[in-house]
Amino acid sequence: MQYKEQIDLSRIPQHVAIIMDGNGRWAKQRGHERSYGHQVGAETVHIIAEEAARLGIRYLTLYTFSTENWNRPSDEVAALMSLLFDSIEEDTFMKNNISFRIIGDIKKLPANVQDRLYNCVENTSKNTGMCLVLALSYSSRWEITEASRQIAALVQKGELALEEINCDLMSKHLTTNFMPDPDLLIRTGGEIRLSNYLLWQCAYSELYFCETYWPDFREEELCKAICDYQKRERRFGKISEQIS
Repeated sequence: MQYKEQIDLSRIPQHVAIIMDGNGRWAKQRGHERSYGHQVGAETVHIIAEEAARLGIRYLTLYTFSTENWNRPSDEVAALMSLLFDSIEEDTFMKNNISFRIIGDIKKLPANVQDRLYNCVENTSKNTGMCLVLALSYSSRWEITEASRQIAALVQKGELALEEINCDLMSKHLTTNFMPDPDLLIRTGGEIRLSNYLLWQCAYSELYFCETYWPDFREEELCKAICDYQKRERRFGKISEQIS
C-alpha cells in the first residue's frame, strides 16, 4: 500500500516546513554542474506545492536561500537569483488557489527579483487555499536579532515596559507572525541539522530527516513523512495521560 493511501486526512499537519537540501550533490553525482540540480529542484517545488495543497496542508514553508548562502561562489549565487526570477509561476498558484508569501532579508535580493516576488504576493493575496512561503535571504539568527531590535526600540521610546516582553510578544515581531509554528519540519539530502532555519518556531515541531535529495523528493516521499508524523504523540512538555 502506498503512503498516500495510508494518510489520515483528518490529522494533516497544518504547517509543514522543508529544508530542500541536496540539489548540488544530486547534480554532481550525475556529472552536471550544481546549477542543474537547482533547476530540477525548482521543478520539485511545484510538484510538492500542488500535492501539499491537495492534502489540505495550510502552510508550506520552503528554505530557499539562507543568509549564509550569500557566501557561496558568485556565479552560483547569480544562477540561483536568475532561477528564482524565472521559476515564479503565478499560473500554478492561481490554478491551485495558493497564496504566496516571502520571509527574510528581502532587500538584499536583486531589484528585479524583489519586484517579481512582491507582484506575485499581491496577485495571489486573495487566494484562499494553501499559503506557500519562501524563506529567502533568511536565517533565524537574523530574524530573532531584528525582532529584538524592534522590541528594544519600543522600550526605548517608552511604548513598552520590560515586564510586557514575553514569548508571545517575540513571536509577533518575527517575520512568521502571520502563520502558526511548523507542526512538521522535513529535511532532505541526508544531513541532520536545522541550519539556522525557524529555530524559534520549531521549538516543538516534529523533525523528519530523509536521505532523498530534493530533486528526487516526490509526492510519495511527502506522504511518507506525513505518515511518520501521524504515528507520533505530540506532548508539548506534558505526559501521555494529560494528552489523552
